[in-house]
Amino acid sequence: MSTLPACPQCASQYTYEDGDNFVCPECAHEWPKLAAVVADEVKVVRDANGNVLQDGDSVTVIKDLKVKGSSSVVKVGTKVKNIRLVDGDHDIDCKIDGFGAMQLKSEFVRKA
Repeated sequence: MSTLPACPQCASQYTYEDGDNFVCPECAHEWPKLAAVVADEVKVVRDANGNVLQDGDSVTVIKDLKVKGSSSVVKVGTKVKNIRLVDGDHDIDCKIDGFGAMQLKSEFVRKA
């Protein structure tokens, strides 16, 4: 069984190596081997206690968080349901009752 990745364009399983590239014989698409290594890496987002977070989890805020551009504060113990993980500095996208859509850093929440 081949451990080579499938073609990203046509999903063919018949790829082969050619120097520093993978090549698909069916659609003639070529892509670098480095791209396959980067695609296999999965970003793991962890909360303040080290628990792995996933889309749809519920979390609790562990620190008072000032809301930028407002005088309001998200209080300690605020429960946030149905989070969505995104790339970037703030890696949690969510809606908080009374505040609306927000982005949070995973270091300021714990899994509920």
